[in-house]
Amino acid sequence: MLTKEQAGDVFDRIRRFSSAEEVEAIFTSSRFALTRFANNTIHQNVEEENSVVSIRTNFAGRTARSTANQFDDESLRRAITASESLARVQAADPDLLPMPASDEAKAAGEGARATRFFDETAAITPAERAEVVRDMVSVAGKYKLTAAGIYSNADACEGIFNSRGLAKWHEQTLAEVSITMLGDDSSGWQKLNSPDVTKLDAAGLAETAAQKAIESARPREIAPGKYTVILEPSAALDIVGFMFWDYSGVAILDQRSFLNDRIGTQLFGENVNIWDDVAHPLQAGSPFDGEGMERQRVRLVENGVVKRVVYARATAEKMKKSEYAGKVGTIEATGHGFPLPNEAGEMPMNIVFGRPHKPESIEEMIASTERGVLVTRLWYIREVDPYEKIVTGMTRDGTFLVEKGKIQCGVRNFRFNQSLISMLSNVEAMGVPVRACGEESFDMVVPAMKVREFNFTEVTKF
Repeated sequence: MLTKEQAGDVFDRIRRFSSAEEVEAIFTSSRFALTRFANNTIHQNVEEENSVVSIRTNFAGRTARSTANQFDDESLRRAITASESLARVQAADPDLLPMPASDEAKAAGEGARATRFFDETAAITPAERAEVVRDMVSVAGKYKLTAAGIYSNADACEGIFNSRGLAKWHEQTLAEVSITMLGDDSSGWQKLNSPDVTKLDAAGLAETAAQKAIESARPREIAPGKYTVILEPSAALDIVGFMFWDYSGVAILDQRSFLNDRIGTQLFGENVNIWDDVAHPLQAGSPFDGEGMERQRVRLVENGVVKRVVYARATAEKMKKSEYAGKVGTIEATGHGFPLPNEAGEMPMNIVFGRPHKPESIEEMIASTERGVLVTRLWYIREVDPYEKIVTGMTRDGTFLVEKGKIQCGVRNFRFNQSLISMLSNVEAMGVPVRACGEESFDMVVPAMKVREFNFTEVTKF
């Protein structure tokens, strides 16, 4: 694993070897270990460690990038030569800005950041992972179920240096548990990760997954249609994640965002508030973007009104000169850009939903539901209509009929076709936002949601 000092020494050599007007180096170094199990037995244990430097050179707006995972002089020289050769044959980019200096990158201020590196997470051994897996498998044995899943831990660092004096560094750990419990005709699932392994209760997650498999056994088939739906946090995360690529200045400029001509309007229900906030205590990730700019806390939605989108540096400058400048709210670099060159621009990736005035537990949502469906997770989600943000997908691993305030039975899974605009306009209740994980989107801080008129279109055969 690299240290900031070692990376700084490598960058000093890169600067000496390069003839470019500007040079930037992004370092990533990680150690990742995973124990995988299926049929109640561990069948794979892997560990890998790697360090990479990505070098960008710039000649009067002509820029390109190359990578190396060896840091001897010869390897670095080859990577620099590749980057410079590619840059020289590029067309000059009129929108490319000079690399940010240290002062510009700090313009948003550097507030206190939550600790993201935990020694206990980094130190997990294969034997300790095996013990945790044994605890989860023992839950499956107790209920005569079959368990499959993973338990992993990682420690990583990333940093960015450039020839204008910028030097940023971030270290983080992450432990993750994912478990599926299988019955004869049912299944249950849970997944969670955290920089701090002490925040993960693997046996508790296994118990929850097992109960879902048990309670959804012998599923009934009910007719498709519009139902009141209670989405657990993982289900809410995976479906709403499909709209956040649109909260981007580049998406607005390209006229491919569902927010075009809608910023400043009441698009969702008044109980919906959304931030992008890398410093939130339940979030994870680097406090700077692909150019080294400090990530700002940005309020994206306030009481259902879309307030603004996020910007990389060049996108903000281009937006200020565009015909859309008066229609998109505040325009400024927010520290959400990807490493250059890229076509995607920027994206908010530390989504935090606001806490409702009167949060309800899932049990309270169930108790107040006359007839509806409880959904554990959604999967195989795809976009159908980009502007109305209609997505399709299926329920999975624990779908239940709720009647007269109680869970009655498991039901066969549904396919849905649902507008995210409509869904977030029909949220009747929300829980306390929690850190959640899914399989279709990135980790967020989201609540469970009770949504009326969720559109199920078909019943599956399982």
